[in-house]
Amino acid sequence: MVSKTRLNAVSFLNTRPLTYGLERGGRDHGFEILYDIPSVCARQVRTGEASAGVIPSIEYARSAVPYSIVPEVSIASNGPVASILLFHRVPVRGIRKVAMDVSSRTAAALVHIVLYERYGLEIESVDHPPDVSAMLERADAALVIGDPALENTNRPEPRLDLGQAWRELTGLPFVYAFWAGKDGGLTPGEVELLIASKNQGMSAFDEIAEVHARDRSHPTSYYASYLSDNLVYDLGEEEQRGLMEFYGMAHVRGLIPYVPELRFYPRQGRR
Repeated sequence: MVSKTRLNAVSFLNTRPLTYGLERGGRDHGFEILYDIPSVCARQVRTGEASAGVIPSIEYARSAVPYSIVPEVSIASNGPVASILLFHRVPVRGIRKVAMDVSSRTAAALVHIVLYERYGLEIESVDHPPDVSAMLERADAALVIGDPALENTNRPEPRLDLGQAWRELTGLPFVYAFWAGKDGGLTPGEVELLIASKNQGMSAFDEIAEVHARDRSHPTSYYASYLSDNLVYDLGEEEQRGLMEFYGMAHVRGLIPYVPELRFYPRQGRR
């Protein structure tokens, strides 16, 4: 029996377009796909439990061994993202302690950068499950990401949308995650399958949203609008510029040990 290549994908709605072509697009592939929160995906790629995964972009810069990235694919935004939210119970300039969603890695780093660069704030952080009310009892602000953030948009507290804050700070897109793994983790043919899967998913937002809405609090149109209007799934030149700007700022803040170069898996039939 031929063993399958194990992939770890984030269980949030924002990742479903990346795996759509593999799960529902009628394509034959040799992948075993497991879903989990971003921090777990990053750990399983690091330990070798998965050949590649949708990892938080900050983890690419924290790996002790170089990773490669699947080209042309990311989870990014170029303005408000709607699912990376910092709720606060005091004015922003009064924030001293932030409860960070335990799922987050990249967003937690982004909070430190945005609050320092825009407001001159040095903050204390504490990890916490994504329960906004409980988080705000323990801290001045609560960072919630992914599906829990989407389900808390009707809360009364003011909040910062971190995608919008980054855009205002830098004028660039922000890249939250991408497919990556250790060298040799994916063949060129497998890389092409992942790119094709994303392309199929980008034409299926309504279907993906309809499935997601079946056991959620918002209508299908809300989730479809989120996928089409708030998210970017490319990793082009502008997204790469935004990513390198993030790495530069994260290094200055001591959040990563160095600024990495972007290394990509080879594509089939290309040099």
